[in-house]
Amino acid sequence: MDRKTKIAFGGGCHWCTEAVFQSLKGVSNVEQGFIASHDENSSFSEAVILYYDADIISLQVLIEIHLRTHKSTSTHSMREKYRSAIYSFSGTQKIESETILKKFQPIFKNKLITKVYPFSAFKASRKAIQNYYQKNPKKPFCERFINPKLKLLLIDFSNHVNTDFIPKTLKVT
Repeated sequence: MDRKTKIAFGGGCHWCTEAVFQSLKGVSNVEQGFIASHDENSSFSEAVILYYDADIISLQVLIEIHLRTHKSTSTHSMREKYRSAIYSFSGTQKIESETILKKFQPIFKNKLITKVYPFSAFKASRKAIQNYYQKNPKKPFCERFINPKLKLLLIDFSNHVNTDFIPKTLKVT
């Protein structure tokens, strides 16, 4: 059974988030941009929407990867721009995501600040910065911030990584 669905994540820079999720098996598309929710979270924040096949990669694995590849336990002055979030597209997905977050809390030393919000709106990034890592893997930003996240995936989530996406220089043996 083909169970393609979508979920959205925000946390750090959307270039990082985009590269992390583009590198996973079962993720067919990642849209980089800005997402808004409702009420006090109606401002746009850097985030991605990803489309995935739940028969290949579960929501639980996606959420764990999200929590481990951004500062999901720290508040800082840029949190409005980089909201630590899971944006749900249905009430069922919201409940499932909240349940998964509660399940993961005990494995983190500090309290998770990541929240589940209802998705409201999306604005795509300008084309020039979409697929940033794929276009610029040697840029200092990519080497300093994205490569460590991809290395973490190779070490801790190797069975979920599409190694064709990862530069050979990063591969762990």
